[in-house]
Amino acid sequence: MNIALIGASGFIGSALRQELLSRGHQVTAFISQPAKLAAQENLRVEATDVQDLASLRTQLVNFDAVISAFSGHAQANTLDYYVSGIKNIIQASKSAKVPRLLVVGGAGSLEIAPGLQLIDTPEFPAAYKATAEGARQALNLLRAETELNWTMLSPAGVIAPGQRTAQFRLGKDQLLTDADGKSHISVEDYAVAMVDELEHPQHLKQRFTLAY
Repeated sequence: MNIALIGASGFIGSALRQELLSRGHQVTAFISQPAKLAAQENLRVEATDVQDLASLRTQLVNFDAVISAFSGHAQANTLDYYVSGIKNIIQASKSAKVPRLLVVGGAGSLEIAPGLQLIDTPEFPAAYKATAEGARQALNLLRAETELNWTMLSPAGVIAPGQRTAQFRLGKDQLLTDADGKSHISVEDYAVAMVDELEHPQHLKQRFTLAY
């Protein structure tokens, strides 16, 4: 497929880029600093600014799918920056008539008990709160969509570099934990699950999650 990957040089975006290329997809990496990535076979690199809606609308035309690994981590006003960016990605994807939009979500909006999301617990780290709240708002924006064919994948509670095992469990809106109560996934296996969903849609207009 011909895929637009927004945020292709970031932590999760890099794993997605590698997984997509390993499966033979054509990837256009949309990143704010194109010097970070060198073009290679099946990979084109383009500068983008997700805050520029008019340009983004033009850039996302003629793709089979858009995958957003956009993150506002580095911004001082992470929450506002992220939410405005994700709004533009949604609007641009609709304008460009993209068949599918797949979005990297957060674990904070997963439930640990009925009606109680992880982000709302006292133990949730303050350092990640703005990013997690942004991802929760992004999920609400997607759920309000009537036109767009979207999917969001929320990682486990902990996502870190590791191995590509392609062995994990999938869930929907509840945080998945193992026998020891831990919730974790490698970034490599996160990428496997996202590209699996791209190739074999199972969660259209839904959020899903994964963990070991």
